[in-house]
Amino acid sequence: MHREEHEVAVLGAPQGSGPVMSTVVNVSSETVVPDHVVWSLFNTLFFNTCCLGFVAFAYSVKSRDRKMVGDVIGAQSYASTAKCLNIWALVLGLLVTTAVIITIRYRYQCTGSRTILEELLDVIKSYGGH
Repeated sequence: MHREEHEVAVLGAPQGSGPVMSTVVNVSSETVVPDHVVWSLFNTLFFNTCCLGFVAFAYSVKSRDRKMVGDVIGAQSYASTAKCLNIWALVLGLLVTTAVIITIRYRYQCTGSRTILEELLDVIKSYGGH
């Protein structure tokens, strides 16, 4: 028993002629919902494979909006979707980047006389159709 509770138990209820008033304090245990906005922005700028980074960013913003209006379940749902999309965007972006680097290195080793920059420009031109 705390000291204050003990004193109330010993002394009894307050003696007064007025009505007894009570105050209820609601303490909200606000659940922290990560919205992954920074991660989504990173993927949008650097690993936007198949526009997954952009879509993840949109879901992250929706999660933040839901959190601002107090819809924790909706915010968690959008945050979960954004997390999955960010994982896929990151994995696919790393795979594509690795494949490009391996392709350029392989072509550079085969030709030997050209620079990596020239090879990269040729790859870009072959995909761009110029």
